[in-house]
Amino acid sequence: MIRKVGIIIHPGFQLLDAAGPAAAFELAEGFCVGSYTLDILAPGGGEIESSSGMRLTARPLSMEEPLDTAIISGGEIIRSMAAAQEIVTWLRGTGVRRTASVCTGAYLLAEAGLLDGRRATTHWWSTHDFARRYPAVKLDAERIFVRDGSVWTSAGISAGIDLSLALIEDDLGPAMARRVAQQLVVHQRRPGGQSQFSALVELGGRTGRFIELIGWMRTALAQPLTVECLADRAAMSPRHFARAFKAETGTTPAKAVERIRLESARIAVETGPMSLDRIAEESGFGDAGRMRRAFLRSFGQPPQALRRAAAVSRNGGR
Repeated sequence: MIRKVGIIIHPGFQLLDAAGPAAAFELAEGFCVGSYTLDILAPGGGEIESSSGMRLTARPLSMEEPLDTAIISGGEIIRSMAAAQEIVTWLRGTGVRRTASVCTGAYLLAEAGLLDGRRATTHWWSTHDFARRYPAVKLDAERIFVRDGSVWTSAGISAGIDLSLALIEDDLGPAMARRVAQQLVVHQRRPGGQSQFSALVELGGRTGRFIELIGWMRTALAQPLTVECLADRAAMSPRHFARAFKAETGTTPAKAVERIRLESARIAVETGPMSLDRIAEESGFGDAGRMRRAFLRSFGQPPQALRRAAAVSRNGGR
């Protein structure tokens, strides 16, 4: 079965939003000939300039386009509102089986009404604006990508590769997605919230206000990192700290602590021989059972499964 994938671009599109998925589907087709055909489409067609100034040649976007999967790129959508509106109109009338967006491409899906009542994500920098504009969308700002029925959305830029691997897995199974990931030299399945969350955390929030606090948290994971403890470290009242932290990072202090602990524990699980009990203790989970439940909630897999998968990856898939 040949699935026709269309990557929809527009003036000011982000180059990697298009190139990342294109590379993933190209490799999948190379490994499993007859699986995919790939096209770059844009309102009006022709040479379309990206936000970087580089151009891609696209065929005209058409209502008659028989696509299986449409992937809408993000970028500087406002550079051509006419093109954006044409994509929105196309989305409302197209009959594709599966629709996806990369980064701020989610704005076009939301404008077309495709995300109303659905879970979705977009680039962390745009989450406040997106939530204000589209209150009917169940925005999950921490996720790398979100699937809700036949509509898929992904976070910023490189997350388009994660999205594409998930789409390939949905079509051809996990073994093929793993093979494509290995060829791209990327992790086959980054945990859904890790990258989005890490981007904000590494920056210390949108303005960098909490970068020193977050750095200290990483060194003190075994301690009871309560809101009161963190607020005291930040020289703020607990209530003011909790509000300010969420405004900066998009998540609560308690969720941030768990995410940092998960990040630390996952690295230890995947890269070293340390026992799970010891990892749980050093990362602040207390015991392996509690850590296992946190892994299942966030990664969908227990620590043992991630350790085995990492070992297989290091051994070249054997």
